[in-house]
Amino acid sequence: MAEKNERQARFHGRIPGQRSCDHPGCTEAGEFRAPPIEGSRAGFDGPGAWRWLCLDHVRAFNAGYNFFNGMTAEEISAQQRPYAGWERETRAFAAAAQGSGGPRWTDFVDPLDAIQARFSAARPAMRQDGKLLSDADRRALKVLALDADADRRALRTRYAELVRRYHPDRNGGDRSHEKALQDVIEAYNRLKSAPAFA
Repeated sequence: MAEKNERQARFHGRIPGQRSCDHPGCTEAGEFRAPPIEGSRAGFDGPGAWRWLCLDHVRAFNAGYNFFNGMTAEEISAQQRPYAGWERETRAFAAAAQGSGGPRWTDFVDPLDAIQARFSAARPAMRQDGKLLSDADRRALKVLALDADADRRALRTRYAELVRRYHPDRNGGDRSHEKALQDVIEAYNRLKSAPAFA
């Protein structure tokens, strides 16, 4: 009995519970669901109330199930057409995707190479010296309006230029640029300790 319970536990669709099998005269646990009437199909509102069957009886139900039971010849023919469902209109692809200028699939033998080429264009460029930049480092470079290959000297020069531009003591006491000044200082402090600028 323990071996049978262990075997039943491995089946997909098993829903354990305290129900008994709905097949007349069966005392096993009803752990698999089936439609209420054999051969019935789900309607627009779903299958309705489920019947709960044991493993042996749900196997017997599945072996005798016929999707086309109760359909007319025209309905069966409509379900068996190779293009059934394709006659509906579908929405067009986005205009941006059509003219994106990405790689053509026919240019590649391996589809994974085409996918890699498509997304490598969106990847940020590497530094010429091979040093890595984090996303936060790239955002800091953007604040300072520097490219990824900037060196420590360019970093200091750009920082001094922006501090002179935004500092209230250098621009007649104008405090409207305090946020920009704070962003520049934070970006510089981050980058001067970054491994790429060490």
